[in-house]
Amino acid sequence: MKVTVVGAGAVGASCAEYIAIKNFASEVVLLDIKEGFAEGKAMDLMQTASLNGFDTKITGVTSDYSKTAGSDICVITSGIPRKPGMTREELIGINAGIVKDVSSNLVKHSPKTIIIVVSNPMDTMTYLVHKTSGLDKNKIIGMGGALDSARFKYRLAEALGAPISDVDGMVIGGHSDTGMVPLTRLATRNSVPVTKFISEERMNQVMEDTKVGGATLTKLLGTSAWYAPGAAVSALVQAIACDQKKMFPCSVMLNGEYGMKDICIGAPVILGRNGIEKIVEIELNDAEKAHMKESAEGVRKTNDLLEL
Repeated sequence: MKVTVVGAGAVGASCAEYIAIKNFASEVVLLDIKEGFAEGKAMDLMQTASLNGFDTKITGVTSDYSKTAGSDICVITSGIPRKPGMTREELIGINAGIVKDVSSNLVKHSPKTIIIVVSNPMDTMTYLVHKTSGLDKNKIIGMGGALDSARFKYRLAEALGAPISDVDGMVIGGHSDTGMVPLTRLATRNSVPVTKFISEERMNQVMEDTKVGGATLTKLLGTSAWYAPGAAVSALVQAIACDQKKMFPCSVMLNGEYGMKDICIGAPVILGRNGIEKIVEIELNDAEKAHMKESAEGVRKTNDLLEL
């Protein structure tokens, strides 16, 4: 199993580290445009192998896509990170050109690969790869919902005063501060609805804290987060590589599901060796449907800025 991660910055390096530590891939190729940067990150990570007990080979390369040939899964993290005060949508002009170039080079050398998109604005970048790469729709996945759901569960556990292993919950919709749809109605603590434990006011706070999860970290750190995004990507990669048939909310091209067409937006999917093996349609209530529709409108506005 060969995995390529494009972009050796904080998110890309975290992806490579978590994938290697889980020890299911034979090789991880880390690629970056900055001379020697990926090579240095790969060397540093390989020097942890005996300490962390993994045998995955991590290789760093500078802009040499031939070294990515035969990759089963490719992760695109490249692009400029979000700066304080900058929305994901403001990134589109620069990152669209980068993602289009990267995806075409990856597919050229690995025509059967599965691509996971991390670059922001993530739903629109996933849509761009769908429109330009020539890959089947089941082989293009946007990471956002997996990360948003992890942040949702963190906030739920915080509000409950419970261990996070007790908590389950999901966020669908667009991967943006205004587009997320945390499904509070369906969130549980050991199968018991969390609404049994948390007041409506506290639950509303959990929702708002989840929606601005990325912006909160950007303000604190001065740049985008990297540990949780890297962990989210590694979970998706493992689910595919190990054919786990796990359910994650991911940005996926819809063709009638949830009443939408020609849009990539967060929805629960089953991930296995073929990538997206099934899109799961949840029965939403009227309020959730309205939020999903509003989220989709925001994603489409951003998509309209693409030069396809």
